[in-house]
Amino acid sequence: MIVGVGASSEQEQTLNQILTEMDGFSTEEGVIVLAATNMPEVLDPALLRAGRFDRRVTVQPPDKVGRKAILEVHTRKVPLGPDVDLTAVAAMTPGLVGADLRNLVNEAAILAARNGQDTITQANFADSLEKIILGPERKLLLKREDRERVAFHEAGHAILGLVVPGADPVSRVTITPRGQSLGVTYQRPEDDRYNYSESYLRGRIIGALGGRAAEEVVYGDRTTGAENDLQQVTRMAQGMVTRWGMSEAIGPVALAPEGGQYLGEAQPGVSSGFSQATHERVDLATRQIIEECYQEALRLLKEHRTELDKLAAALMEHESLDEREVLEATGIPSQVEHRDLPEVPPKGAR
Repeated sequence: MIVGVGASSEQEQTLNQILTEMDGFSTEEGVIVLAATNMPEVLDPALLRAGRFDRRVTVQPPDKVGRKAILEVHTRKVPLGPDVDLTAVAAMTPGLVGADLRNLVNEAAILAARNGQDTITQANFADSLEKIILGPERKLLLKREDRERVAFHEAGHAILGLVVPGADPVSRVTITPRGQSLGVTYQRPEDDRYNYSESYLRGRIIGALGGRAAEEVVYGDRTTGAENDLQQVTRMAQGMVTRWGMSEAIGPVALAPEGGQYLGEAQPGVSSGFSQATHERVDLATRQIIEECYQEALRLLKEHRTELDKLAAALMEHESLDEREVLEATGIPSQVEHRDLPEVPPKGAR
């Protein structure tokens, strides 16, 4: 079939047909048209005019209470062990929707069956969550010195999670390779949160730099293992400077569109509307935040070097530690009063 240059695309034809069908409904027919999309920003304005899709309902991912209710539905016919706490599982899974939670229950059941268990345990849920987020376990034969370096890297994240004021509680640390990661540190809140303070964001940056800082404190050099950490740090610091007005050098100015990226990522040949001097000031302000946080990470890990060594040794012995085991290994008390902060993405992807 030959299509002319000026012919309408399939997308335009579909849109026109939908509009024609909707305009044909009589107000007396009692017909309600429902539709859903995960890309509302690309909808044609003609679809959103009065009389068409003129009511918009935003459906957010479930909160912790909602996630627990969904887990209760999917575990009705699943034998759960006495140690399973669905409230704790719900707290571990911010951002997951119903389909994700059902998959988590299925993965935990499969893991329990493979281990010859009669019931699903809390550890099965934790291991299944790791698999979903990071991928299946990799059977790598790492040399002892490499495993030790990974252990110190993850211990650095975990120690800062315990000592930085307002940090999210450390729920699990592992040096078991999964996906592209050789180790991971999980930090989770007790409740969901939707607003973030400057001190909290700086604390996240400090924690994310813990792996790199620990390597420098212990070995005096650095490896490529902090690549994922540095990507997270850079995004957060740029957001503080260009989106949320958290830099004294730049001030309360929005230099990125809502939900958009840093102004320096504009399309080639398209002016961002800001001067070169502004670009340079943004770069300097971003680097300043990261450098200040890195120096604080170094200071705290040097101050808690004994606890760092203890936690790395425990990881070398057990590979994976839960929250209680981390606290026992380090002797650092839990920051219970700070358990209302949002979850930090897994750190230490190496």
